[in-house]
Amino acid sequence: MENIYDMGSLAEKVQNEPGLLVYFSTDSCSVCKVLKPKVSELLQEHFPRMAACYVDTDKSPVIAGQHRVFTIPTIVLFFGGKEHLRFSRNIGLYQLEEAIGRPYSLVFED
Repeated sequence: MENIYDMGSLAEKVQNEPGLLVYFSTDSCSVCKVLKPKVSELLQEHFPRMAACYVDTDKSPVIAGQHRVFTIPTIVLFFGGKEHLRFSRNIGLYQLEEAIGRPYSLVFED
């Protein structure tokens, strides 16, 4: 996952990537530290064409505020430059996989 520190970089990613997962967290969140590698692995195994980035809400509070992220971890999925789904706090990998599956197959259909 690419680290994002400013609004311009994130806005560019959202507009230029057909599918994007944004992981909002902090370094002090123990649940987030365990979940992040599992989310990365899920993307690599099942959704290799989907881009992903990480926003540390302690270091980039403006980005978190602009995206209405008030709890961590939060995962926001963008497809076609628009927010598609949002998961906060209690995130199940199976539910995340299911939520990504259909739009991913439509966007990245070969």
